[in-house]
Amino acid sequence: MNIVEVKNLSKVYGKGETAVTALDNVSFSVKKGEFVCIIGPSGSGKSTLLHLLGGVDRPTSGKVLIDQTDIYDLNETQLAIFRRRQIGLIYQFYNLIPILTVEENITLPMLLDEQKVDPGHFNRVVEILGLRERLSHLPNQLSGGQQQRVSIGRALISNPAIMLADEPTGNLDSKNSKEIMELLKMFNKTYNQTLIVITHDERIALQADRIISIEDGKVAKDEVLRS
Repeated sequence: MNIVEVKNLSKVYGKGETAVTALDNVSFSVKKGEFVCIIGPSGSGKSTLLHLLGGVDRPTSGKVLIDQTDIYDLNETQLAIFRRRQIGLIYQFYNLIPILTVEENITLPMLLDEQKVDPGHFNRVVEILGLRERLSHLPNQLSGGQQQRVSIGRALISNPAIMLADEPTGNLDSKNSKEIMELLKMFNKTYNQTLIVITHDERIALQADRIISIEDGKVAKDEVLRS
């Protein structure tokens, strides 16, 4: 079953002679539980693609279907709700709220959605991420690796259909990078969590089930490494 379907997706910034095509008629699908890495040089369009998959930006043309919902058929309010419930976003620079504790940062998507947090699921996520002793801490009291663990917890708390990670280890040392990738892969394999990662790191890309290479806004290569 395809959890993500991208159909003829294009994104153009500006108009006329100053127009820049960031994505050019991109199409692909991702199966439920698949781990996909999207790679490409700077300026290739891969971050634009991730933002469109995450409902953070709107395309010039084309469609993104997540769990059979065309997300760009939704209005802004509907899209915001869908994004909180079905899309887990992990950023390179964590994007934690500095005045909120670890527990509050993790549960924020649920609170914004006025939904009750499942204590069992919350406790499972916290234990796996090794954050039990840090729940009352603020982000500035944590290491970079711990902050990224909090951002993973926030992305997972609502049991999203897909998890999107934009250079999730780009701001970490090699030890923390390895630990974060092991955690993401564990959630992918153990809980069948669909994972799409943007990365410059070939070592990370080679751990995926599949690598999609983006060049000049187009899919240059789509290679299955393991099925």
